[in-house]
Amino acid sequence: MLGGRYIFPGDPGILEERIVLSRGTIIGGRYELDPLSRRTGGMGEVWFGYDKRLDRKIAIKFIKVDRFPDGRPDEELARRFIRESRITARLEHPGVPTVYDCGPHGDDLYMVMQLVKGCPVSALIDETEMPVAWAVAIAAQVCSVLAVAHANSLVHRDLKPSNLMLCPDGTVKVLDFGIAAALAAADATSLTRTGEVLGTPAYMAPEQAMMGGADPRSDLYSLGVILDEMLTGKNQFAAPTALAAMRNHTDVPPRPLRTRRPDVPEGLERLVLWMLAKSPDRRPADAGVICERLLDFCHDLPPLPGYVNLDTPHPLRMYATVVGRITSSGERHRRSAHHQRPTRIRNIGGLAQIERADLERARRDAEVLKVQGRFSQAADLLAEVAGPAASSLGATASTVIELRIELAELLFLAGDHRRAAPEFHRLAVDVAAVEGPDNNLALRCRLMEAGCHAATGDRKLALAQLQRLLADERRFGASEERLLELRRKIGMVELDAGNRVRAKRVLGELLPDLERRYGPQHDDAGEVRAILRSLTGQ
Repeated sequence: MLGGRYIFPGDPGILEERIVLSRGTIIGGRYELDPLSRRTGGMGEVWFGYDKRLDRKIAIKFIKVDRFPDGRPDEELARRFIRESRITARLEHPGVPTVYDCGPHGDDLYMVMQLVKGCPVSALIDETEMPVAWAVAIAAQVCSVLAVAHANSLVHRDLKPSNLMLCPDGTVKVLDFGIAAALAAADATSLTRTGEVLGTPAYMAPEQAMMGGADPRSDLYSLGVILDEMLTGKNQFAAPTALAAMRNHTDVPPRPLRTRRPDVPEGLERLVLWMLAKSPDRRPADAGVICERLLDFCHDLPPLPGYVNLDTPHPLRMYATVVGRITSSGERHRRSAHHQRPTRIRNIGGLAQIERADLERARRDAEVLKVQGRFSQAADLLAEVAGPAASSLGATASTVIELRIELAELLFLAGDHRRAAPEFHRLAVDVAAVEGPDNNLALRCRLMEAGCHAATGDRKLALAQLQRLLADERRFGASEERLLELRRKIGMVELDAGNRVRAKRVLGELLPDLERRYGPQHDDAGEVRAILRSLTGQ
C-alpha cells in the first residue's frame, strides 16, 4: 500500500542474542520504545520509538556489545557503532536519514534517527518489474548521496537493495552507513582494523571480496550490481554460499543487460558494464560521472502506483525543482567564471603573477569553504592561485609551501586522492631539497603520499613507499613511536592487500615491541593481537 509501511535504518537479519528491553522502556530519559516494533539487523536491533521531549516518532538502533571469553567487551564493535553515529550525522544530505542522538544504555549502545516511511528497493525488485526510468532514477539519487559521502572521505562498503528506500514522494534514502570506513589522513591505509571482510557477498566489489579493502570505486561497483538487478529482477552474481558469490565477483565476467532485458538502452548497458569492471581503475572516476550519464535515461518517470505518488504535488519535489534551476544557473556562472583569472592575477613575461595580499585572501576564502565542508571547492580555489604564487614568490617560499600543504590536504579531505598524491610528492621533494631529507614535513608528505596510493587501491606502490620511508626514518634516528606506527601501517596495508602471510609476519614482529613500549593493555597492542588471532584462526 502507498506509504503503508515503515522501514528502519537497518537491514533484516537474525541475531543469536537479542537485546532485552521491556514494555514501556525509556531510553536516555526521553525515548519511549514501541514494544511491538522490534526488528533485527546486521549490527543490532532497530525499534520504533517516540521522542517525548520533541513529540515526534523516531527509530532507535541498538547494538549489543559482545564480550570475549575473559569477559572483556568487544571494544572494536563499540567503536564501529559510534563511528556509524558520527559518520551518518555528518552526512547532511536529504538522501541520508537524519541522526538525532546516540549514547549508552546499560552495556549496550543506541543511535536515535529519523523514522523513514517507504519501500525498500529489495521489496520493489521482488514485487514488480521496475521501469527502466525508475531504476535509473533510483541509482542517480544514490550517486548523489555517494558523491557527498566520498567527498567527505567516507565509503559505504555495504550498498545493497535492502539498504535503499524508495519513499512515497519519489526520493531515495541510503540506509546504514554502519560499516562505513573513514579514509582519515592519520590512518588512510587501514580500512578494516580487525582483518574481517565487511559487506554483503552478493554485492561486494572484487577487491573487497579478495582483500577486504574498499574505496569509493568499490561503492560504484556495488551500485552497478544493484542497478543491474533492478533492471533484470535478479542478481547475476548471487550464489548459494557467500564464498561462491565472492568468487563470482572476482572470476565471472558480467553479462550484458540487453541479453536479459532487450528494452534497456544500449548506452545504459555500456554504463553498467563500466561500473562492473573487475579492476577499480577501469571503473568510472567518481559517482558524479555516473550520475551525469544516468540522467540521460530518466527524463520522464512513469507512474509507479503503490510505491510513489506522482499525481499529488509534493513540497519536496517543489523545493527540488526550484533548487535544480538555481544550481543549473550557478553551474553556468561557475563555468564561465572558471575561465576568467582573478582580477589580481597578472601575466608578466608569459608567467602568471599574484600579489601576497591576494594570495592571503584566497587562503582565507578557502578556509571558510573548508569549515563548511566544501573541500573540493576550497581545493579548486587554492589550485587556481598556487601556480601564480609559485611564479611570483618561488615554489619553496614559506607562504607558498603553506599554501601547497593546504591544497594537498584539502584534496585528501575531498577524497580526491589521485590529485593529492602528486601534490604531496612534489612537496616532499621541494622541502627535502631546501631543508634536507630528514625534515619532518618532508617525511610527513611522503607518508601522506603513500596513504593516498593505499586509498586509491594501489597498495603495491604504497607498500614500497612505506618500506623506503621506514628505512629512512631509522637512518635519520626517528623516535620509536614513529617507527612503531610506520610498522603498524605497513602491516595493515599488507592485510588490506590480501597478503595475509606477510601481514602476519610484520604484525607478529611488531606486537612484542608494542607491548614493551606501551604495555600489553594499550589499544594498538590489543588491536594487533586481535588481528593476529584472526589470521591464525584462534
